[in-house]
Amino acid sequence: MSGAALSAIRTACGGLERVGVAVSGGGDSVAALVLAVEALGPARVAAVTVDHGLRAEAAGEAAGVAALCARLGVAHDILRWEAGPQGGNLMDAARAARFALIGNWARGRVDAVVLAHTLDDQAETVLMRLARGSGVDGLSGMAARRQAGGVLWLRPFLEVSRADLRDALQARGIGWVEDPTNADPRFLRVRARQALDGLRALGIEAGGLVRTAGRMARARAALEAQAQAVLARDLREERGVLILRGALAGETDEIRARIMAHLAMALSGAAYRPRFDALQRWMAAGEGTLMGCVLWREGADWRLAREARAVGALRVPVGAVWDGRWRAEAPDAAAMAAEGTEIRALGESGLAVLGRQARAGLHPHPRETGLPRGVMAGLPAIWRDEALVAAPLVFWPEGWSLTARPVAAFHDTPSQSH
Repeated sequence: MSGAALSAIRTACGGLERVGVAVSGGGDSVAALVLAVEALGPARVAAVTVDHGLRAEAAGEAAGVAALCARLGVAHDILRWEAGPQGGNLMDAARAARFALIGNWARGRVDAVVLAHTLDDQAETVLMRLARGSGVDGLSGMAARRQAGGVLWLRPFLEVSRADLRDALQARGIGWVEDPTNADPRFLRVRARQALDGLRALGIEAGGLVRTAGRMARARAALEAQAQAVLARDLREERGVLILRGALAGETDEIRARIMAHLAMALSGAAYRPRFDALQRWMAAGEGTLMGCVLWREGADWRLAREARAVGALRVPVGAVWDGRWRAEAPDAAAMAAEGTEIRALGESGLAVLGRQARAGLHPHPRETGLPRGVMAGLPAIWRDEALVAAPLVFWPEGWSLTARPVAAFHDTPSQSH
């Protein structure tokens, strides 16, 4: 079966100049590395290992990957999760950190990152999402090809079993390490793996779950195409506010929920869709906050913007991108950045400054923008220490500009996690 695995990675990476492979040292990822080198040659492959610092053995395992890469002639980097666990769901936090670290490593270095998830991983994922009551998106499983965070992520082995990848390594005389957490029933994925063994008596097995995921993925693609068509027709942006004409009247609940999840993710920069129940309550109310976004009605339309509280701590130098989409430019931006001039939210303090200046006749009052006070407070302004240099929609110095990237220009396909 190693021939099928080799063909799968060759097909997935076709047309790419250089790919990265995420290698933990386990059998699946080591096989991905070895097969990528065979398919593409070592010069077109780079490897990366994340040491989460969660197990004493992790550093030695990363060193073992480095030694294998040296034998294969592949460039290799080890990334460390310096922040470490901060409480909450440890596995989710570690996974998010791993993707963020690898994504930062990959940008500008490789054309895509290969992840070694297998048919078995896909089946376990579908089973766990079925247990959570997931809908079409969740039951479509992991995508074989996904653009997220400015990186192309590839999973070429979703139709190749875990055993087949290990067979490929054994045939080549290459070893791997076994992570003891992969047999620890405290973790949901391990329990799902064990449950699959018991479900075979009912005719439920990994291959069938993966076929179900494929059918769900096709249904998801059709729904997503319809949602995108509605967005193209009914969405517009004004001054950083998203406006949905007619509050999506006439659309099915499924399409409305998909669109609102899309926009909440796009505005907030969140990696995952909001929980379905919370999303439904938000839409039913037609107002309120969710995932750092505020929704309100004006006439027949829905409007969305960033919640001021969600961006209150964000600060970047002039010229950098603020909150994932806003950029302020000035003729002397570099010099101003060196002086400590930065972009941060207008906030209540900025609104107070604007109110005083308006009463002095220096410019119109912020209320004349027509935006709710809380929305104005969440828009980007230019500050030098505590001095307000420029404010959105009210006053900007000569030569300055403030632009927001359109939602469609930076949105990735919504995660299928929920």
